[in-house]
Amino acid sequence: MPSSPPKADRKWLALVLLASAQFVVVLDASIVNVALPSIGRDLEFAQEDLAWVVNAYTLVFGGFLLLGGRMADLLGRRRLFMAGLVLFGTASLVGGFAQSEGQLIAARAAQGLGAALVSPAALSIVTTLFTEGAERNKALGVWGAVAGGGGAAGVLLGGVLTSQLGWEWVLWTLTPVAFIAAILTPRLIDESDSGADTKTFDVAGAVSVTAGLSLLVYALVDANDAGWGSTQTIGLLGLTAALLLTFVFVESRSSAPLVPFRIFRLRTLRGANVIGLLIGMSLFSMFFFVSLYMQQVLGYGALKAGFAYLPLALTIIFAAGLASVLVTRLGFKPVLVTGLTLIAVGLLWFSFVSPGGTFVGDVLFPSLLAAVGLGFSFVPVTIAAVTGVSNSDAGLASGLINTSQQIGGALGLAVLSAISISTIGDRGRDPAALAEGFGDAFLAGAAVAALGALLALTLISGRDSKAHVEAVQSGDPEAVPVVA
Repeated sequence: MPSSPPKADRKWLALVLLASAQFVVVLDASIVNVALPSIGRDLEFAQEDLAWVVNAYTLVFGGFLLLGGRMADLLGRRRLFMAGLVLFGTASLVGGFAQSEGQLIAARAAQGLGAALVSPAALSIVTTLFTEGAERNKALGVWGAVAGGGGAAGVLLGGVLTSQLGWEWVLWTLTPVAFIAAILTPRLIDESDSGADTKTFDVAGAVSVTAGLSLLVYALVDANDAGWGSTQTIGLLGLTAALLLTFVFVESRSSAPLVPFRIFRLRTLRGANVIGLLIGMSLFSMFFFVSLYMQQVLGYGALKAGFAYLPLALTIIFAAGLASVLVTRLGFKPVLVTGLTLIAVGLLWFSFVSPGGTFVGDVLFPSLLAAVGLGFSFVPVTIAAVTGVSNSDAGLASGLINTSQQIGGALGLAVLSAISISTIGDRGRDPAALAEGFGDAFLAGAAVAALGALLALTLISGRDSKAHVEAVQSGDPEAVPVVA
């Protein structure tokens, strides 16, 4: 067997592997959207059930992220990363062979569980593999480029595969990537050590928080169909609150809590998770409404709509790389505030979409502005979310920021869809009504991003941001406070 790469080279090869896995996880959240009409025809989905091809993945992914992050800390990050990849790849393979809607939805849920193990484990490996400062910023710039570009690339790849090979290949294509990554992992990544004498697992905390988060995501994704004031929605949100309060009660009395609340002493971590939720609210829905505008108002086919996302994806990759350099020189706070401001302006521009719009004026320019904002937001908020966190809590911090963004995405899509639907009313086939409804949704998203920029000024510690820059310049990562 050939020898392993030198340690310095192995670290960056490991980043390529980890980023590739994250790319597939993010890609999977968007790649099936373009294939939904084909899936519905082949498997005879009822129209009202078709959304669950997407929701099943989102529900399990969002619900299990926090648990997956803490399990990585306690049981081994490499072990959880590999297990998640195998589960994800297997579920993707099985999903492509599905012969009924039940089989496909179950496979999508299993994909979500695999992704919930992979994503926080991968991010925590990145944060522990690379020293806090310029090196980690560079690594997280790559991470941000891949994660940010994955959503846009999913629409493009989904359109190509569905139109040329069939919807099954949207799922099958993910399987070899997951399996190859799992096979290569032991050669490039060492197993982590929690440092704990025992591997006590907080079962009560795990059950209450996972059930609470899963119910929250379900309530949000189904709120527009069930009605925001319906007994179902109100009941589910009430049950969610009860479960999360139970979780807080259990954790405050546990000798080995799933989420040690000491981690929230970090002001920047607290602020980063609030901002991460708002980024998810504003941006996840942007991809959704831009796709609808291009296909339902401008009349684009799936393939053309997919290729229309290419400039957006490339700009995100460029902006994320630039953001990592700027964070190293200026700190994460000013870059984050700038990014959120650009997102707000881009979404505000999108709010002027019209039935007679053009690709260049109504899609390309505002999407490029929002893409720069995404790169300038995603990278610094991730850096802020793990700054000052001890290695033993890296998985927890990674799970928290991933959870915040996923819950934000579900909440944003539910709320902004409700705004759009209320504007469109019963004029659903009228391009002018659709454009007006999408414009109102974009305007609400712009307001969310602007709120995020204002909160970033107050919730993100300027002292921590400056300390980060000073630590980079001095080459001393211990200059950043750590909560152990």
